[in-house]
Amino acid sequence: MLIIRSLLTNIFFFGTLGIGCVVQLIIALLPQKASIYYWDKIVMPVALFWVHFYAGLKFEVRGKENIVNKNVLYACKHESALETYSFTQFVPTTAYILKKELIFMPFFGWAQYFYGMIPVNRKGGASAMKHMLSEVKKRTDKERPVIIFPEGTRCKPGTTKGYKSGIMFLAENLDLPVVPVALNTGLFWAKNSFLRYPGTAVFEFLPAISAKGKTKEEFMNELQNAIETKCAELNKETVEKYPYVKRFLVESVKE
Repeated sequence: MLIIRSLLTNIFFFGTLGIGCVVQLIIALLPQKASIYYWDKIVMPVALFWVHFYAGLKFEVRGKENIVNKNVLYACKHESALETYSFTQFVPTTAYILKKELIFMPFFGWAQYFYGMIPVNRKGGASAMKHMLSEVKKRTDKERPVIIFPEGTRCKPGTTKGYKSGIMFLAENLDLPVVPVALNTGLFWAKNSFLRYPGTAVFEFLPAISAKGKTKEEFMNELQNAIETKCAELNKETVEKYPYVKRFLVESVKE
C-alpha cells in the first residue's frame, strides 16, 4: 500500500508541477506578480493537496508569531525537497537563494527564474557574494522575504554538513533580522527516496536573531544551535509519534 500511495503521490505531485511549469511560459509574458500569484495560490496548493490526499502527509506550522512577511531573512534547515516546494505556502512571495545550475533546467528552472529566485555561483568567490547581496536587496526592497539554506545542501535528519557564513554576510550588510526555521521533513520525504510516508511535517519558526555586535563565530554558533537543537526535539517527538520513520534518523546518526 505504501508503494502504491507513494507512486500516486509522485505522479500527481510532479505531474502538477510539470503542467504548471509549461503554463508558466505563458504567464511569464505578464508582470512578475502574476507568476508569484500563479505559483503561490494555484499550482502549489494543488500539488500539496495530492501529498496530503495520497501520502497522508499533513503540515503543521509552529511559531507563527515569528513569521514576518517583509524585510527578513529566513535560515531554514534543509532535509528534503519538500520545504523547497511548500515554504511559500507559509510565507508567500518568498524568494529562495539557490545554485545557479538549477535555473538552467528546462521548464522547472525557467519557472524558478520567472518567480524571482536568486541563483548563485557557489564557486564565484567574492564576486558571487556581491551579486547575491545585490539580488537579495532587490527582493527585500520589493518587500519580499528571502530564504537561504545555510548548509547549502540537503542533510539527512540528525546530521549537519556545517553552516556557511553567507547568511551573516547578508544579515550584516542589509541590516536584516534572521528567523531560524527547524523542521522534520526528512523523516517523511527522504532524500533520494521514492517513498512518501504519512504523518505530520512540522515547520517551526524560531525567534529572530540579529548579527549586530556579534562576531561571525558567535552569530553562526547561535544560529546553528537554535536550528539543530529544535530539529533534534522535533525528530524525537516525531519518532515517538510515528515509530516507522525511526530508521531514517538512526541511519543518519550512524553516518
